Amino acid sequence: MGGLPLTRIAERVGRTPFYVYDRQAVQQRVAMLRQNLPPGIEVHYAVKANPMPALVDYIASLVDGLDVASAGELQVALNAGANPSNVSFAGPGKAEPELRQAIAAGVLVNVESRREVTLLAALSSHMRLRARVAVRVNPSFELKASGMKMGGGPKQFGIDEEAVPDVISEIARSGLQFEGFHIFSGSQNLSAEAICESQRQAIDLAVRLSQFAPEPIRIVNIGGGFGIPYFPGEQELDIGRIGENLRVLASTAADKLPVAHIAIELGRYLVGPAGLYVCRVVDRKLSRGQVFLVVDGGLHHHLAASGNFGQVLRKNYPVVVANKIRGVTREVASVVGPLCTPLDVLADRMDLAVAEPGDLIAILQSGAYGRTASPTEFLGHPPPVEALI
Repeated sequence: MGGLPLTRIAERVGRTPFYVYDRQAVQQRVAMLRQNLPPGIEVHYAVKANPMPALVDYIASLVDGLDVASAGELQVALNAGANPSNVSFAGPGKAEPELRQAIAAGVLVNVESRREVTLLAALSSHMRLRARVAVRVNPSFELKASGMKMGGGPKQFGIDEEAVPDVISEIARSGLQFEGFHIFSGSQNLSAEAICESQRQAIDLAVRLSQFAPEPIRIVNIGGGFGIPYFPGEQELDIGRIGENLRVLASTAADKLPVAHIAIELGRYLVGPAGLYVCRVVDRKLSRGQVFLVVDGGLHHHLAASGNFGQVLRKNYPVVVANKIRGVTREVASVVGPLCTPLDVLADRMDLAVAEPGDLIAILQSGAYGRTASPTEFLGHPPPVEALI
């Protein structure tokens, strides 16, 4: 990574386990995306995918905006030097102090309930600052074939599309600054056609709802959903196909929503492939014919790789013996952590180079939903280090 062998990076970091993220890989990912998207489509980074401050600071210089889901992430975004006018704040159950911080910072709040509208109106009056708001819409459609569905049917996210006109009227009466819509229907999708269809429906919905707006729509965030391949048989998303679709939609939006900026909100797609989780083999065990490589990391650091972060049937992430990538002597082995639970499995019966204590195990595609999506305090083991190179 970054032109350095992982063994040297491990010495530079100082200890295992650790996460390492590659600036060049992130930059190349954003550049590739820009090449395939039409001019004018904004790219926003969803901080929840990886809120490491140094990474957010770097990626803020590459994208058009940051999307946050808590006051903690908001502070990371502001500390990174992001322009508050290009930061949006989503998430159900925003607390009053969080809304107060958002108003004071001048960021866009994606309201997800009538309660938030009422609170924002009262806080705006008290603070003598006009809150900027968009409505997060729970659409009637969903993003088909997505790993996590965020819209369609009953959901804790957003306001049901049929209730949005009344909420917009309430926003107008409250004196809040209404700016547009946030329509996020799903995540981790590898079907370009499914994403294209969802984007078409999102723009159509925004156009229909715009007739109820008290002022011209300024922003339509049509979400993301762009997935990355983790498991055998999965293929890279066809970004070219999505770019073609967005060219058509951008033309439609320019005609019917003439002052609106169209944004896509991506997290995993931008940073997932740029990260590795690295741990070290501390023991090698043979149990009734099965090889177990016991490492100093585990599900407490990388819950997703253990299969306990949304997988119905456990599948292996791409895993390698990092200092023996081309190892010719191979075996079927399981990589397990030090935790006293049978759930602590990072690789189950995979074809790997023969590894011994001291060797490094690397889990690829680990730049998103890694450290901060894991129970790092479980059983009292030390947290992993993070490094950006």
